[in-house]
Amino acid sequence: MLIKLRKRWELKENQATSESVYLNRRRFIKNAALGSVALSAGMLAGCEEQSAEATAAAPDKTLKSSLDPSAKYYPASRNDTYKLDRELSLEELATTYNNYYEFGSSKNIHEKAQSLQIRPWSIAIDGMVEKEMNLDIDDLFSKIEFEERLYRHRCVEAWSMAVPWTGFPLRKLVELAQPLSSAKYLRMETFNLPDVATGQKAHWYPWPYIEGLTIEEATHDLAFIATGIYGKPLPKQNGAPLRLVTPWKYGFKSTKAIIKFTFTDKRPVSFWEEIQGSEYGFWANVNPEVPHARWSQATEQPLGKSERVPTLPFNGYAEDIAYLYQNIKGERLYT
Repeated sequence: MLIKLRKRWELKENQATSESVYLNRRRFIKNAALGSVALSAGMLAGCEEQSAEATAAAPDKTLKSSLDPSAKYYPASRNDTYKLDRELSLEELATTYNNYYEFGSSKNIHEKAQSLQIRPWSIAIDGMVEKEMNLDIDDLFSKIEFEERLYRHRCVEAWSMAVPWTGFPLRKLVELAQPLSSAKYLRMETFNLPDVATGQKAHWYPWPYIEGLTIEEATHDLAFIATGIYGKPLPKQNGAPLRLVTPWKYGFKSTKAIIKFTFTDKRPVSFWEEIQGSEYGFWANVNPEVPHARWSQATEQPLGKSERVPTLPFNGYAEDIAYLYQNIKGERLYT
């Protein structure tokens, strides 16, 4: 007899959000009550989406922008391997209030982000690879099979959300790049356009935004490149046209609007690590027992909910990911 043990981060069948509720977003929004969100008073540490009292109506799910050539890929089929232990966050909470330091330090940044033009958009793959290349983003999309995954997202500020990302496994891009065996890290770089993204005129930040993973992390099944959310192309404020999603790490690792993937044998110094290395390190794995320098990480505040919930090791993905870090000694693996 085959006995399947449910992973800690998977939903029981009777707890899953109904597919009809998820697909009929307008009815879902109308009937759902928006809760208040308790936000940390600490430093806005390069995380992603956050809301205190979102009031804007959710975009119509059936509305496809004729200006976005990727709209034809949505909605993508859901990969049911990746489940949740909570209901999805409301779309307007995840897409209306955002951190995006390229456009400023305010949470209410979604309107400013619309100034970024995401076509044409070219992706550079360079460094320690068989052959360096530049890919038009729509050419890249034509080579990739898209899927939807339900992932938890945990911010270092101690709030969280649960969202349906569309995109593809990062390992697919690694395979396309054909890195040399000597490549140990993947360095990711965002755009640098201070005339468009005025937050990049802030000279005290080390632009452009840089992030990095080990090759082992980048090729793990959980590592994901998001191109869409809630069954539609990714909004600009959420990191269009390409953003990194590593659900077992804190949100500041999720670099947005990527233009370059560099394979290297030198560990990258990431954006927040360079700004405040004593608080934000390279690894940034979630651990409820390791506090941030200025606040606890033991619990988190789900967006739209009034109650706090316990934070799980590796954000609930420890069963799949913890082995990557078992032999790393003498380094700060968390925050």
